[in-house]
Amino acid sequence: MKRVLVIGDTGGVGQAVAQTLRARGDDVVGLSRSRDGLDVTNEAAVERQLGMLDGFFDLIFVATGALVINGQQPEKSIRSLNATALMDQFQVNAVGPALVLKHSIRLMPRDTSCVFAALSARVGSIGDNQIGGWHSYRSAKAALNQLIHGASIELARTHPLACCACLHPGTVETSFSADYAKSHERAPAPVAAANLVTVLDQLSRKDTGGFFDYAGKAISW
Repeated sequence: MKRVLVIGDTGGVGQAVAQTLRARGDDVVGLSRSRDGLDVTNEAAVERQLGMLDGFFDLIFVATGALVINGQQPEKSIRSLNATALMDQFQVNAVGPALVLKHSIRLMPRDTSCVFAALSARVGSIGDNQIGGWHSYRSAKAALNQLIHGASIELARTHPLACCACLHPGTVETSFSADYAKSHERAPAPVAAANLVTVLDQLSRKDTGGFFDYAGKAISW
């Protein structure tokens, strides 16, 4: 049995992952903005909520994120770029998970294996971008990938058995993707969660700093 912390466990993917882990007998602690007041863009809130937790976790999974913030739709071209929307995306999708990691380090064991994983997105891959568009969301996810990768290098010095990674969940049947993935095959949340849990179970220190999809395949930076 693993002890697991799921950040954003009331969202589509986070809730499904938490349910999957509980169903197999793991001890799952969940935190969310709607239920617990955990606003990941507010460092004081992050520090307060995580500071209330004791002991170590085998897995810390960050499932927060947003595509549309304050009504701003993904840009179809660079001509539509809006500075406020860009900063909002960075706050939610890059700064938030990074702050969670910052205040989660004390919850990660130094002498046993553990995993810290954050939901990213394939569109955050610079190498995989062939069509442009969605500039704010793409850039925020690319920034998240860099933050997690950089942190993994530092964590390896103090937590040599830890793995710190980014995961792409695929296109999932949630409200998040409802208006933007009509031409893509979408996986039901329980199926996506099962895929992610399989990948999470397979991650080890050799994978730290990596970016993987729901099948465990590495994604280009």
